Amino acid sequence: MADDPKTTREFNVVVERDEAGWYVASVPALPGCHTQAQSLDELMSRIREAIEAYLDVGEVPSPLEFVGVQRVSVAA
Repeated sequence: MADDPKTTREFNVVVERDEAGWYVASVPALPGCHTQAQSLDELMSRIREAIEAYLDVGEVPSPLEFVGVQRVSVAA
């Protein structure tokens, strides 16, 4: 019996850097799916692991269409 091949899915990942210099990644399509690391290479490895773990235990929402990123300024 042959193994069922896994379906490949793509997710948009938002990457930011905090005040301490850590990189932070989040996946808008997967609420609560985020991680951090001190390098971009490690961040990408960790976010892949986080996505895989999310998909292993949770229901996958319908994909979102990536439109873009906007920066908004407000008085604080």
